[in-house]
Amino acid sequence: MGVAAENSFQVLEFELEGEQYCVALDHVDEIVNNEDSITEVPNTERDVVGVMDLRGRTTTIVDPRRSLDLAETADAKYVIVFESDGRPIGWLIEDVTKVAEIAESDFDDTVAAGPVNGVFRRDDEFTVWVDPEKIND
Repeated sequence: MGVAAENSFQVLEFELEGEQYCVALDHVDEIVNNEDSITEVPNTERDVVGVMDLRGRTTTIVDPRRSLDLAETADAKYVIVFESDGRPIGWLIEDVTKVAEIAESDFDDTVAAGPVNGVFRRDDEFTVWVDPEKIND
């Protein structure tokens, strides 16, 4: 008799202010270099940095560090693009770490609050799992 396979999640891990974060991979449309100019838009939400033209589509650019109450000291080298309500939203991030498969047994949702779904623990490190739908609202 075989052992039942444990559920797992595929996530994209990335860095914000020296800490590891991740999002479910199925939310991610693409990752692009942050080389294009971002046009600031006045009177927007606190998290919105501005907009950029991404392949002919106006893409709203958000800095998730603002929603997560993190400092904004490091340069954002990449943009993770999500579809939200039929329109593209981009997150400024410092670095892409990897795509990983995480076992459900390594997930702890006791710290879930706001845009944070919980944390994954591997070895002696934690990766914070954030929900783009809760940051992009």
